[in-house]
Amino acid sequence: MGTGTRAGRLTLAGALLAGGTAAVVGLAACSSSSSNAGGSASSAAASMSATAAATASFSGEGPSSLASKAASAVAAAESAAASSAAAATAFASSAAAGTAAIKAAATAALAKVEGSGNAMADVGLTGLNRDRTGGLYAAIVNITNRTGSTANFAVQVDFVDGSGKVVDSDVVGAADLAAGQKAQPVAFSTKPSELNLVPRVAKAQHY
Repeated sequence: MGTGTRAGRLTLAGALLAGGTAAVVGLAACSSSSSNAGGSASSAAASMSATAAATASFSGEGPSSLASKAASAVAAAESAAASSAAAATAFASSAAAGTAAIKAAATAALAKVEGSGNAMADVGLTGLNRDRTGGLYAAIVNITNRTGSTANFAVQVDFVDGSGKVVDSDVVGAADLAAGQKAQPVAFSTKPSELNLVPRVAKAQHY
C-alpha cells in the first residue's frame, strides 16, 4: 500500500471521529438545556402552588371589613348612651311629676329645722336598681305617719361618696298623710354614675 493511500485513510478516520465527537457534545448540550428548562418550569409551578395554598389558608379580615365593624361598634355605643340618657330623663320627670308644690313646701319646712328633725324614726330608704332609673342614683323614701293625727312630712336625702362627702341632695315630702298611713316619694341624684354615691336621710320633719 502506498504512502499517499494510507495518509488519506487516516485523514478520513480523523474526520469521522471529530464529527462523532461533535454530535455527542451537541446531544449532551440539548439534554442539559432541556433538563434546565424542565427544572425552571417545575420550580415556577411549585412557587405558584405554594402562593395559592398560602392565600387559601389566610383567615383574617381585610382593613375595610375591620373598619366597618369598628364603625358599627361606635354607632351601637352612641345609641346605647342616647337610650340611657333618655331613660334617665323619663325617670326623673316621672318621679317629679305632680310633686313641685309638695317639694317646695317641704324645702321651706326643712329650712326652719335645726339638727336632723323630729321624724327621723318615721323614715327609711329603699335603694332602687339603676337599671330601673336610667342610670340615676335613686331611693324610695318610706314615710310612716306615727304621730296619731294627719301630718305633713319633709325629708332631705343626701347622696354621699365613698369618703362620706355630700355630693348631691334632694328633698321630698308627703302632704296631709293620715295617721298610720305611708307615703313613698322617690329621691334621686343626677350626678355622674361613676361617683358611686349612696343615699342617706339627712333630715326628716313632720309638721
